[in-house]
Amino acid sequence: MIKRFFELDERKTTVRTELAAGLTTFLTMAYILFVQPVVLGAAGMDPGAVFTATCLSSALGCVLMGVLANYPIAQAPLMGENFFFAYTVVLGMGVAWPKALALVLVSGLAFLALTLTKIREALVNSVPKALKLAIASGIGLFVALIGLKEAGLVVANPPTLVKLGPVASKPALLALFGFALTAGLMARKVRGSILLGMLATALLGGFLGLVKFAGVFSAPPSLAPTFMKLDLAGLLSRDSASIILIFLFMTLFDTLGTLVGVGMQAGLMPEGKLERAPKALLCDAFATTAGACLGTSTVSSYIESATGVAEGGRTGLTAVAVGALFLLSLFFAPLVQSVGGAVALDGGGAIHPVTAPALILVGSLMMGMVKEIAWDDFTEATAAFITIAAIPFTFNIADGIAAGFIAYPLLKACAGMGREAPPLLWALAAIFLLRYAFLK
Repeated sequence: MIKRFFELDERKTTVRTELAAGLTTFLTMAYILFVQPVVLGAAGMDPGAVFTATCLSSALGCVLMGVLANYPIAQAPLMGENFFFAYTVVLGMGVAWPKALALVLVSGLAFLALTLTKIREALVNSVPKALKLAIASGIGLFVALIGLKEAGLVVANPPTLVKLGPVASKPALLALFGFALTAGLMARKVRGSILLGMLATALLGGFLGLVKFAGVFSAPPSLAPTFMKLDLAGLLSRDSASIILIFLFMTLFDTLGTLVGVGMQAGLMPEGKLERAPKALLCDAFATTAGACLGTSTVSSYIESATGVAEGGRTGLTAVAVGALFLLSLFFAPLVQSVGGAVALDGGGAIHPVTAPALILVGSLMMGMVKEIAWDDFTEATAAFITIAAIPFTFNIADGIAAGFIAYPLLKACAGMGREAPPLLWALAAIFLLRYAFLK
């Protein structure tokens, strides 16, 4: 029954592969369970309630994505959106967190309305092939950069932006061990190589004293401090519309980038289109709306899903497995923290050397899509290159996509081929230009 429902045979996968892929995806994104309470806690929210809300909303989003869309794409509160929520809206603009949650709810409802009118589906399907390939490749570089940062191999350096980190430190050496082991297993085509590599790295980290065993079981924290604490009356203030639009904008194009990037990698876009895009987008909208009611920031598709795809995940069973693990995390938070927890650095800060190698290797796999770009067509190649470069260099998927959407029609117009750019792409380019011209 499971094989028929998730079309495992048609996508040439098995239950075991899908479950292993789900576990792999979960381990690479489990950090959100510990980052989210800290970030939203800075905005005055109860960290325990935020943890529970994060587990429940992520589980709901993953199960919806798996059952309705049958895509191996997991969901959780987005990084970036959570910092915008806490540090810009609440701490920077002085908006109380109950009102901020209400703004997230409205952005989710607007997201739902766009999906039901098929505007979002049109957005996905109107993106030219060169930009789709570039988005996937650019996200690959972005994922690799995050992996290098989490491995301690790349660190911030104001004069040159970044530089080589302390490669002789124990956390960095642990990450290098994980990278070498996982890469070797992948080269030998060992099934479950990414998962095996992470587990072996965590085990070695335990012997080195870097991975701390925090226990196994704990009762879920109460959801009461944040559940349905939305200040809907506060929506009438004059700054509400602009905040909602920014939430909507960030979610829309972060989701677009993830769906296209992971969809291309998983082979779910044989004709350049996501056949089940409407259902996938509905899942995002419902998850964001539910997350706001539970007490967490914007919930949407996670780029870390690419690690599960690299492990062989091809169907929604992968996403359902991730959702089940998020529910289990309610009771096994100490154990999850032991494997996916951070390692403190001597100079301050923390990294994730156990999961970092998987991100680096997945980034390299996603970069393989650049070979499909028509590099002999100057307009296509240049627009693709701008997109690929802008995503990691701005450290923002949405800004990178915006750069490509602006560059593509302008390059076509300069070459006298303006009609080759879809009308919707011209409209998006104009919106992006206005946004960067008038919004800070």
